[in-house]
Amino acid sequence: MDFQMQSDQDLIHLYVAGDEAGLVELLRRYQAKIYTSIYLLVKDEYLAEDIFQDAFIKVINTLRAGKYNEEGKFLPWVTRIAHNLVIDHFRREKRAPMINNGDDFDIFEVLGNYDESTEDRLVREQTHRDLKALIHLLPAEQKEVLIMRHFGDMSFKEIADVTEVSINTALGRMRYALNNLRKMMQSKELSLKN
Repeated sequence: MDFQMQSDQDLIHLYVAGDEAGLVELLRRYQAKIYTSIYLLVKDEYLAEDIFQDAFIKVINTLRAGKYNEEGKFLPWVTRIAHNLVIDHFRREKRAPMINNGDDFDIFEVLGNYDESTEDRLVREQTHRDLKALIHLLPAEQKEVLIMRHFGDMSFKEIADVTEVSINTALGRMRYALNNLRKMMQSKELSLKN
């Protein structure tokens, strides 16, 4: 059986019916995105791995208990579970999430590489470092929505549910985040030209 051709829902049914390969394929599909969305919030490789594992333990327990009812929305559902675990962690720690600009993990490597010249690669890597630094400067609410939307593939309704705000508030935070990034990029370009 070609698991890559199966829908998420089919893979879930396979796993619930006792075929571990269903869960293995779901992990293969979404591991990078889920881990990355956690990592960008917690900025710690080991903590992100722990939260990722905790999230999948919850996923497995929910699937085994027959309580999964997010038909066709597996990735946003797991991302929401992971995000809630991140919130729980920060509530325990009583500190705000920040993005690490360390070189030990690069989100953009997860998103895939392509054949490019050394110069193109250096420009791309510098641009990604600059973008990560700018995202780090955003207010926490804007950073959170940006990460969930772009790295977690969550809809604004799902973001609103997870962050316990209205859809309009989630949309507004995203708009402010993008506007702030645009302004910061423009001021950076101006400072480089002067």
